[in-house]
Amino acid sequence: MSGVTNPVASSSTERQSALTIRDVLVRLHRYAGLGMAVFLIMAGLTGSVIAFYHELDELLNPDLYRAAGQGTPLDPLVIAERLEKEDSKVWITSIPFEFEPGHSLEFGVSPKINPEIKKPFDLGYDQFFVNPFTGEIVGKRQWGECCFERKNLLPFIYQMHYSLHLPDLWGWWIMGIVAFTWIFDCFVGAWLTFPPDKPFFGKWKPAWKIKKNAGPYRVNFDLHRACGLWFWGLLLMLAVSGLYLNLGKEVFKPIVSFFSSYTPTPFDLREPRSLDQPIIPKLTFREILPVAEREASDRGWEPRGNAFYAESFGVYVVRFGPDHPTGLGLGTNFLFYDGNDGRSLGAQIPGEGTAGDLFMQIQFPLHSGQIAGLPGKILISITGLIVAMLSTTGIVIWWKKRTPQSRRVKAEAEKGLSGSSIE
Repeated sequence: MSGVTNPVASSSTERQSALTIRDVLVRLHRYAGLGMAVFLIMAGLTGSVIAFYHELDELLNPDLYRAAGQGTPLDPLVIAERLEKEDSKVWITSIPFEFEPGHSLEFGVSPKINPEIKKPFDLGYDQFFVNPFTGEIVGKRQWGECCFERKNLLPFIYQMHYSLHLPDLWGWWIMGIVAFTWIFDCFVGAWLTFPPDKPFFGKWKPAWKIKKNAGPYRVNFDLHRACGLWFWGLLLMLAVSGLYLNLGKEVFKPIVSFFSSYTPTPFDLREPRSLDQPIIPKLTFREILPVAEREASDRGWEPRGNAFYAESFGVYVVRFGPDHPTGLGLGTNFLFYDGNDGRSLGAQIPGEGTAGDLFMQIQFPLHSGQIAGLPGKILISITGLIVAMLSTTGIVIWWKKRTPQSRRVKAEAEKGLSGSSIE
């Protein structure tokens, strides 16, 4: 009859449409997961280790971190100036002011320009570990240098985590693209666990469980699905914060600006210069630090923790507060100064600013687990292992589906899965 819709046909058409959408999403989830798998396994395993980077690095390298002595420690600024006088090729770019009994002080070092070839000297190190009582260098290393020598292991793992040790910015971009893809895949993966039929919660409940006495294929699938659901919020958080840490200026901040204004730092406003052509400051640490101390005193801040000069940007940064916080929080306070004229370039104060500022401030404390102290770091370490496991089980699911026998096993397993297909 003209103008009358057959309800059965209409229902069938809607069901076919829904299945088609689901089929597309299954393929997106599958191939996005395969494309990210190796990178996420690497990021998950390395991330589970560097959640305790400082503790493990110190445990592995007591010769670098331990320094005996008695009496009053030397002024770190005096030590820095002495180090530069002793070696005309080095330029101290980072000075620590936190003193921990029995521990050395860690100075950042950059090479000066060799006047004969107009390029930086090849030092072979960028860190000094110094006895705070004598000023004696107890160790040196190049942070992030390959590979498995004891003093290089933790920095190597840390750098592998975010840049794959690739030259220039290739690694940063690759891991940033992986994080961006991962954000969307988190939502696709969650949607695929939803049952298409009612009752929704009754049929969704099995997705959160691992079936007892099941075969290897079903257990592997249940691990992939159930752990993905239980850790979904943490996985999304790691993906979002990973995008911020790798492509903050290029992608993350432009997206945030659609929803809220944010306060740019000097590193947002200036284009970095190559390390082969560093910006030599006209002012020294000795001239910048009193200015920072006065401003910090007016703000009622803790004593300074460290100061460093970013030679690619021409900016001095002075931190007030601990470098390795043990309690809860969003981080510490920073002041920025121009290296040529000493003018203030602003401050970064955790917990203050626009909604966009607060959202960005929280990203690293979330990603590292520092926002929740020791329990947070433990949770992040466990989640890193879960990330590696989810990628591995996803590869197994895909591989098993490639053979006729595995497709038959899959079909049999699907009989026990109400309203949810094995991806």
